[in-house]
Amino acid sequence: MVTVKDVPADMLIRKLAEYLKGNVPAVKPPSWAMFSKTGSHRERVPDDPDWWYMRAAAILRKLYLAEEPLGVGTFRTVFGGLKRRGSAPPHFRKGGGSNIRKILQQLEKAGLVRKTDKGRVISDEGRRLLDTLALEIFKDLLKAYPELSKYAPKSLIATTS
Repeated sequence: MVTVKDVPADMLIRKLAEYLKGNVPAVKPPSWAMFSKTGSHRERVPDDPDWWYMRAAAILRKLYLAEEPLGVGTFRTVFGGLKRRGSAPPHFRKGGGSNIRKILQQLEKAGLVRKTDKGRVISDEGRRLLDTLALEIFKDLLKAYPELSKYAPKSLIATTS
């Protein structure tokens, strides 16, 4: 079985962001999203107008790969970065929590994430969605690069031949 671990992260996040934008009405950027930075370590707002969906897809992927529940604080650390301070050495700063919190709430409302007492975990529906998209990406990769067939499961090769 092909999982999220078997496909490139950038391809999965891009495809998942497109899916969330077109098929999940619960996930949409609030009115302030175009004017806010993603953290104090950033100098400008994101250039990509679909950054909200990309961040939601990245959060969903991280929840899939996590072995334990993750909370907003963990995601703030994951999406943080170095703050440039002129001639002084840069220091790490956490990412903004409001956008992460809102995205998690939207994913929860969509049924892709569920809340536990220690954080949030991916739901069965969310896991199913990511596995389906990973399989589609892997099939596309097999068409583009036939030499990858040695890594494909036997059942997948039998259906694509």
